[in-house]
Amino acid sequence: MTENVYSVSEINSFLKRLLDKEDTLRNVQVVGEISNFKRYPSGHAYFTLKDADAVLKCVMFRSRALGLRFEPRNGDTVIAVGRIAVYERDGVYQLYTDLLLQQGVGDLMQAYEMLKSKLLQEGLFDQERKQPLPVNPQRVGIITSPAGAAVRDIITVSRRRNPGVKLLLYPVQVQGENASAEIAAAIRFFNEKKLANVLIVGRGGGSIEDLWAFNEERTVRAVAGSCIPVVSAVGHETDFTLCDFAADQRAATPSQAAEMAVADIVSYRQRVRFLLERCRSLMAARLAGAQRTLEALASSWALRDPQRLLADKALRADGAYARLVQNMQRRAQQAQHALALQAARLDSMSPLAVLGRGYSVTQSRDYKLIGSVEQVQWGDELVTTVRDGQIISVVQQVEGR
Repeated sequence: MTENVYSVSEINSFLKRLLDKEDTLRNVQVVGEISNFKRYPSGHAYFTLKDADAVLKCVMFRSRALGLRFEPRNGDTVIAVGRIAVYERDGVYQLYTDLLLQQGVGDLMQAYEMLKSKLLQEGLFDQERKQPLPVNPQRVGIITSPAGAAVRDIITVSRRRNPGVKLLLYPVQVQGENASAEIAAAIRFFNEKKLANVLIVGRGGGSIEDLWAFNEERTVRAVAGSCIPVVSAVGHETDFTLCDFAADQRAATPSQAAEMAVADIVSYRQRVRFLLERCRSLMAARLAGAQRTLEALASSWALRDPQRLLADKALRADGAYARLVQNMQRRAQQAQHALALQAARLDSMSPLAVLGRGYSVTQSRDYKLIGSVEQVQWGDELVTTVRDGQIISVVQQVEGR
């Protein structure tokens, strides 16, 4: 008997491991009515789900509870998404809740995720296709309900930032069966008529059902296809619609959308005044610097005695001229000496010098040099040149060696 006895901790641990292995309980959706909902100072929320026959303990830790889009109340029918596990200390099983949706929201969230995935694959949310907002738009198109607080916020902020901006309101339904068609038609109207430089499309916050018109494919495609830059201003900071992803800019609130779309004229004027004063300061500094430079130049010796500049240059020119003359004379002497040497060489090789030593040169009457007895014959007339003249003779006899 004692071999099968377990402690309480062992039983609870065994049951925990048993439930943890069950895949179905790792991600389960449970519908029921909230009871005993309470938030603790730690941020964790504890409640029970019940129906007509049973109750289920639930816990939602702080990190998940911060993401709640509504404040759960006792009696609300909700869908809780999470995992079933055993809390070993108390020996109870409970639903560790990751997501809490109001009844009917589950189907919407599934449709939301499916359409988001489809449009994401088509590239409608790509950052590369987004247009920059104009710096100072003159006409702002507003597509929203004329009766909501959103339009009043947009008009108030826009007028405060730029009283001269033209605001064009296209009134539409922002929730209900026809809302999506009206919003898409308004975007097409502004694009066809080219009436605005930027569009603000939005409404105030609300539940996922209230915002659903901005999650419909027709609306999202109209926003993505607009040639006019679009600022999406749907809901509050925690509410994201598919139009937010498709728009060129997303604003957390309609007021923020007006701040993004409309230039702040007061800031522009302050900036212009600052730049004007800066320009004047820089110009004054430059003029003062130029004045100091002018005064320094006017008092310089170069302007008071410009001959000093020429005197230095004249001294340099005289020195250069003297060096040039010396150089030319030296080169002329070198050339004369070289010429005398060449003349002496030529003179030593001159035929006249040979004649002066007692030699003679014999030529025929046509002044061809006679260097052999074979060049003459009896009776030829010869001209013999000696140191001091010429001798004309006739050949009487030719003898060879």
